[in-house]
This record gives sequence, structure tokens and C-alpha cells, in this order.
Amino acid sequence: MSATGRAATLPVSFFNRPTEMVARELLGALVVSSVGGRRTAGRIVETEAYLGYDDPASHGYKHRRHAGNEALFGPPATWYVYLSYGMHWCANLVCSPKGRAGAVLLRAVEPVEGLAVMRARRGGVPDRQLCSGPGKLCQALAITRDEDGKAMHSSPVRVLADESGELPVAVTPRIGITKAADWPLRFVVDGSPWASRPAARPA
Repeated sequence: MSATGRAATLPVSFFNRPTEMVARELLGALVVSSVGGRRTAGRIVETEAYLGYDDPASHGYKHRRHAGNEALFGPPATWYVYLSYGMHWCANLVCSPKGRAGAVLLRAVEPVEGLAVMRARRGGVPDRQLCSGPGKLCQALAITRDEDGKAMHSSPVRVLADESGELPVAVTPRIGITKAADWPLRFVVDGSPWASRPAARPA
């Protein structure tokens, strides 16, 4: 049996809650991709919460809605995948009730299955760099715009429940943004070598 064979897919109700809560509690959960018939998986070690209407850093700020972000306004447990800087896909899971535009960005995962496939997709980088950033993990897990707007339960990329027990969590400001940059909405498994950058201290 694979390392990810026994865990259950997270229910929609898990995501139909405040975005900050979901972002924190996604740490330790498993992202399992079967895109192209090739199974890869990673344990979530870093997330960021984007709160929607009142969050200047959110793509849903003030309900600015267009074709490119329509999935963000969908029901909880929907994938919202966008292109960052015209180069990298970034995978988010929609949270809170439909229309609120809350979402959790997956920032880093610890590779646990299908590492040979990940290495080929990532061009032979060191293992610690396979999934240590939003664009990197999307490339390693083959997450693209094709998943945008799909319900997570009917997507080839699913999130399974954490079976690892309680984890030490550090909370920091978000990374790589200019608006609301000081808001403490980045959640990291404290001490994880797989995060995009070290965290401060557990909270």
C-alpha cells in the first residue's frame, strides 16, 4: 500500500469555514495528484490565507470579478488555479461560503510519493527544491489551469486528511506581496526543511 493509501479525502465541510482556520489546519494534509495517470503526492507544510472582499492582497478584493478569477467565487473545496507573473501556476482551494472569495494558497509540500516523476518534471533540482514554493509544487504535481474551477472531489488532484498528528505551527506575514503584507496569514510547519523559507517561531 502506498504512503497515501489509507487517508480519506477532506470533506467539503472542512473548507466551508473561515479561511485562516482552513489554512492552518491544512498543514499536514496530503495533496495527491493522478494527473496523466502518474501518481505523485506531498504533505502540506506551508499555506497562506487570502480573505476575499476585505483583503487587499486577494484576487477577490472588493468583489472584483472577471473571467480569470471566476472560480474564486465558487463553492468551497473548488480549485482556483492562476498564472503568476506569466510563468508559474499557483494552486488555491476556495474556502468559506460560495461568493466570499476566500482561498488558501498551497505554498509548499514535502514530497512523499512519486519522487522520480517529480524530479523529471522539475528538471533534476535537489529534492528540497522539488515543491518548496507555489509554482514548484504545481510543476511537480502537474497542477495547471486545467484544474481551475473543478470541485476538488472530482479533480485528479485531491487533498487527503492529515494522519500525522498534531504539528508545531508557526505564523508569519505573507510572502511576495505588497498589499497587506504584514497580515499574519502564512502558516508553516515549524522547523520543516521543505518550506519555501524558514518560519519565525511557533504560535
